[in-house]
Amino acid sequence: MTAVKNQPGTDMPKAYDPGAVEARWYGFWEENKFFRAEVKPDREPFCIVMPPPNVTGQLHMGHALDNTLQDILTRWRRMQGFNALWLPGTDHAGIATQAKVEEQLVREGASRHQLGRDKFLERVWEWKYQYGGRITHQLRKLGASCDWDRERFTMDEGCSEAVREVFLRLFEKGLIYRGHYITNWCPKCNTTISDIEVEHLDKPGHFYYIKYPVKDSDQFIAIATTRPETMLGDVAVAVHPEDERYSGLVGKTLILPVAGREIPVIADDYVDPEFGTGAVKITPAHDPNDFEVGVRHNLPQVQVIDKDALMTGEAGKYKGLDRWECRKQLVKELDSLGYLIKVDDHTHAVGHCYRCTTVIEPMLSKQWFVRMKPLAEPAIQAAKDGRIRFLPERFTKVYLNWMENIRDWCISRQLWWGHRIPVWYCEDCGEMTASRDTPKECSKCKGTKLEQDPDVLDTWFSSALWPFSTLGWPKKTVDLAYFYPTSVLVTGRDIIFFWVARMIFSGLEFMGEVPFKDVFIHGLVLDALGRKMSKSLGNGVDPIDVIENHGADSLRFMLVTGNTPGNDLRFHYERLEGARNFNNKIWNASRFVLMNLYDYDHEQKADPKRLTLADRWIYSRFRAAAAGVTANLEKYELGEAARLLYEFIWNEFCDWYIELAKQRLYGADPLERATAQHVLAEVLKGTLELLHPFMPFITEDIWQRLPVHRGRTIMKAAWPAPGKEYNDPEAEVEMEALMEIIRSVRHIRSEVNVPPGKKADILIEAPEKKTRELIQKWSGYIETLAAGRVQTVETLADKPDQAAHAAARGVEIYVPLKGLIDINQETARLTKELGVIEKDLAKIKGKLSNDGFLAKAPADVIEKEKAKESELSGKRDSITGRLKILGK
Repeated sequence: MTAVKNQPGTDMPKAYDPGAVEARWYGFWEENKFFRAEVKPDREPFCIVMPPPNVTGQLHMGHALDNTLQDILTRWRRMQGFNALWLPGTDHAGIATQAKVEEQLVREGASRHQLGRDKFLERVWEWKYQYGGRITHQLRKLGASCDWDRERFTMDEGCSEAVREVFLRLFEKGLIYRGHYITNWCPKCNTTISDIEVEHLDKPGHFYYIKYPVKDSDQFIAIATTRPETMLGDVAVAVHPEDERYSGLVGKTLILPVAGREIPVIADDYVDPEFGTGAVKITPAHDPNDFEVGVRHNLPQVQVIDKDALMTGEAGKYKGLDRWECRKQLVKELDSLGYLIKVDDHTHAVGHCYRCTTVIEPMLSKQWFVRMKPLAEPAIQAAKDGRIRFLPERFTKVYLNWMENIRDWCISRQLWWGHRIPVWYCEDCGEMTASRDTPKECSKCKGTKLEQDPDVLDTWFSSALWPFSTLGWPKKTVDLAYFYPTSVLVTGRDIIFFWVARMIFSGLEFMGEVPFKDVFIHGLVLDALGRKMSKSLGNGVDPIDVIENHGADSLRFMLVTGNTPGNDLRFHYERLEGARNFNNKIWNASRFVLMNLYDYDHEQKADPKRLTLADRWIYSRFRAAAAGVTANLEKYELGEAARLLYEFIWNEFCDWYIELAKQRLYGADPLERATAQHVLAEVLKGTLELLHPFMPFITEDIWQRLPVHRGRTIMKAAWPAPGKEYNDPEAEVEMEALMEIIRSVRHIRSEVNVPPGKKADILIEAPEKKTRELIQKWSGYIETLAAGRVQTVETLADKPDQAAHAAARGVEIYVPLKGLIDINQETARLTKELGVIEKDLAKIKGKLSNDGFLAKAPADVIEKEKAKESELSGKRDSITGRLKILGK
């Protein structure tokens, strides 16, 4: 398609249709490669790598916010002249994608094990090709100006090469190792998950107090546990070495109830003598702290729960039972045998899988780990010395706290979909070989029977390399040299540990530089009640539905105007309606301007001497808006930048300047008309350019229609930076004085219910000569916007009778009401209305002072009554004030 020619305003549809506009312009941008960023050494680069959404996913409100913020920054920098690259891509999402395909197979009556690994992976790739592009198509509907020619996938050939290279380098440095450790096991996903993939949720539970008898004695030790089923794997009971209660029992033997196994009493500093009974059951196979105690004391490891969360043969008669059923039956048996002392209610944090919300099971297994301390140290220093800057700054402490207390990272997953661990085992001699390429023989015995490790790497392992793998690493590409380090990372606060920290230490380790200079953190999008959006609550809002009903620009503007860095955002449909109204306001105002530019000669410059006060004022206000928007974008205060634009467009340009310009547009003087046309066209053009990063579609459509635009697209227009000649503080002060007078008169008219079209006499007492001359010179502004006839005097000998009064900017304003309204009739009407309000108010006050109502009514009902009380009180005060005016 081609750009819209300089059409007259009459060709502009009366109503804004976002669907038609958005479809037309996105295709235009993409077809013409306006998002493309080639390496240009003479230009300064600006680069953002998109946090890759899961290939299984579809656009949700979190994506919409995240990508809107990235798009605003990219479009703004592009217009500033930077060589801006926003690099898109998707993540292979190991657990989620494998689960999707396994669900398909179940519906077909099959399983991945029946297919075998190779055939199953073929099915996953088929699924990826069929459905994997869904979210990138949805991002286009949002207006994302990514360089789609560079789109990457975490399992594409280049990223896969980078993953292997990183694994081998870390392995060769001794930073990747394999060992038996307690890991977090998800029985549903059937794989380990890392510590930060565990969501700890407070759940109601119980403390079970159980007797552990001392062998050959009447004594016992009482222990308290929230997980009695794991006691079948106990190998000791630990007490604090300085706890005098148990000093005589250390070294003694206990009989494990039900199991009958003998276990020792040991002393260890790990035990908190103030918690519970001061005695702790030790189960090294099912608790990470117990595992460490077991290593220190050389204790055995007894696994009583398997990978499906069923009890093992070590659990004796409970073998094969689900862990929860085992708990139920075991507690019943302990009670019947006299071992159960008591059960107390206890709310405690329970670890859940962040993917499927299943309660995780700490499980002893052989896994691959990254040794984190040596990698974390440079990443900690980078934040401390300012090479990495978190915005808001408070997140620096969050990042540092986690990095300074980091544990080794479990990187192996028991899945088939993902980057398979590049390690092979020789079936003949057991030698382990790590290799970039598939080895043909064993490096030790030269045998050819080699079996690759069946596990795959954690999805976040490949994501950690995203800022440099997507630019060509490990190859030394021109893209990598030019665009790395990237400029800013935009991401949610919920993945600082999952992703941000890992990218930082990976970038420092493999590139020798931080991967980005700034980390711009935003919050989550919550529902109107402040709850996280989720399928279980049924409170999610589909961004695509919003786009289809309200338009992408409305959604984008609503998301950004409610956004402050690092804080959560509540989704309110009322705010969405407000954003749509803003779209319509822009459209209608622009249509009015364009309809009045049909005879405009944009080559003819306006004579500065012919500029009116309103012209000088709007130019100065435009300059202030441009400076404010730019300054806030530089600080990542995108919400404040959008608010400034909203205020300027709606309140100053539309509600004031356009209304004042109508006098000259419709007047007889062609030079006055031409001057007004010039100011309207120039300010509208600049305003659209300021607004473009926030609302790209509507701004492109209107900009293309303007006779004053230059270039093929607003995307490539220069970012507005009005010069000093636009700065006019005097005009702003004078115009504000007139505007305050106009507001005062409008308020009086509203308060006493003057019909809109009825002209009022406006008497202004202005003792100061300069103010009086200003009002006299520009009285037409007051008469136009306040619907009145202005008379200005230095002093009034007598105040007018039956006149409403207001004070503004050192002047006294009087509006005589006689003949303007029927004072008696208006007084009667307001008195009647006041009576109804006071009656309703008395009822509500009665309710809110009733203890019974307050005790029984739901909180939301009480809040509604309080809101009604506040609203009615405001109405009562307003009417009382209006009656006072009429009484005078």
